[in-house]
Amino acid sequence: MPIRAVWFDIGETLIDESGVFGAWADQLGIPRHTFSAVLGAVLARGGHLQEVFQYFRPGFDLGAERFERGSSDHLIDSDLYPDARRCLQTLKDAGFFVGVAGNQPAEAGPSLRKMGLPCDVLATSAEWGVEKPAAAFFDKVADISGCGRDQIAYVGDRLDNDVAPAARAGLVTVWIRRGPWGYIRQTDTAELPDGVPAMTVGSLDELAVKLTAGAE
Repeated sequence: MPIRAVWFDIGETLIDESGVFGAWADQLGIPRHTFSAVLGAVLARGGHLQEVFQYFRPGFDLGAERFERGSSDHLIDSDLYPDARRCLQTLKDAGFFVGVAGNQPAEAGPSLRKMGLPCDVLATSAEWGVEKPAAAFFDKVADISGCGRDQIAYVGDRLDNDVAPAARAGLVTVWIRRGPWGYIRQTDTAELPDGVPAMTVGSLDELAVKLTAGAE
């Protein structure tokens, strides 16, 4: 079946999180390259982002700190990857239903909406009350799209949080190879079923070309 709806993860798919991670390093009072090095080491062994902070401040609660920091954790337009808005607009113009949904804290939703992204739906896990990789997250994506699951593509940088659970939910999967998760966990491809991900791209411009060519 042809793709009719395309959904996008947020962090490292639409948003370059370099600034976010740099701000956390500044908050912790450590060099940014040190934070990046520890992040890479934790991800390489399959650890969670929360673990990174424990090396620098044991007992650090990322959720609580985000709440206390308030607006200082907001996203701004310059955090977007250069191809993000261009891809969303191209797909909208081509007639696709375009959705944006990913694991983000409560304050990210208003920040993202201020950017005026060209999409039909924009939501965060905090707003939906469910996080990836839970099946309920992708059920929500399917319910909103208004078409069959085999006509819905979900685009993300993570094999564990995006590609694998979206495939289990019956969606078409697109893996974008960028950001730390797009490279460090690349060996996980051997653990995925044949045909998953359905498409692998290096940029959203590449994705837009492939999807619009298939729609013609």
